[in-house]
Amino acid sequence: MQKNLKNIKRVNRHKHENVFSFTVLIICVIFLLLPLFTIILFSFNESNQSVFTSFSLHWYKELFFNSRNLFQALANSLFIAITAGAASTFLGTLAAIGTGLNKQSKSTFVNLITFLPLVLPEVIVGISLVMFFSKISLSLNLFTIFLAHTTFCLPFVYLTVQSRMQGFDFTITEAARDLGATERQTLTKIIIPTIAPSIYSGFILAITMSLEDFIITFFVSGPGSTTLPLYIFSLIRFGITPVINALSFFIILTLSLSVLTMKRFVKILASSR
Repeated sequence: MQKNLKNIKRVNRHKHENVFSFTVLIICVIFLLLPLFTIILFSFNESNQSVFTSFSLHWYKELFFNSRNLFQALANSLFIAITAGAASTFLGTLAAIGTGLNKQSKSTFVNLITFLPLVLPEVIVGISLVMFFSKISLSLNLFTIFLAHTTFCLPFVYLTVQSRMQGFDFTITEAARDLGATERQTLTKIIIPTIAPSIYSGFILAITMSLEDFIITFFVSGPGSTTLPLYIFSLIRFGITPVINALSFFIILTLSLSVLTMKRFVKILASSR
């Protein structure tokens, strides 16, 4: 009898814990997604006020036909994100492979240096970069934004790929070397294909970090190099129109489809290895 009572109490306790966990989950999801749903809702608002009046596609028409400067800023952001993401992925991957193959104390020093950009405030990073560009007499333009974004995206790619290298089975490379494979063949045909999912993940992460950055970009940008975050910030002085809401929904939809497609591609790639 007492054993049955204990089992009943245990089951009731688990039910209460499950209810509490589910409630916290729902609250967190609402907290995260409610602002996004608000943006999406008001992108279809006919009025530019904060009160929803009626459904309309007016702001999407304004977005695609009367927002040349906005699309120029978006093009600059995409160009910087893709190029800086590719550069940081290339450098971060090579650095992660190098430290993964090198088990000596130098790897610890590299890891320490890599963590610094992650813990330093972006204001300090931005000021240091603009001072460096000024010392070498480099004009502020899209190229300086590219260099700055590559610099702060590189640690994210490095840590993503390095986490995969820590679980890498190096007996595979030793077997390949015993069978006559050169270092280049071992790198291109064994190591890189094995860690490819983490490389793709680091690339997507770098693009995301570059697209959303404002503080560092604010310091290192110059005339004619306005990115989307800078353009939106400049609109605050005159009031943000619902065109930004329409653009936000367009970006959310595009990025969501891209991430889902990439996630499926990475799963297929990982299962084929």
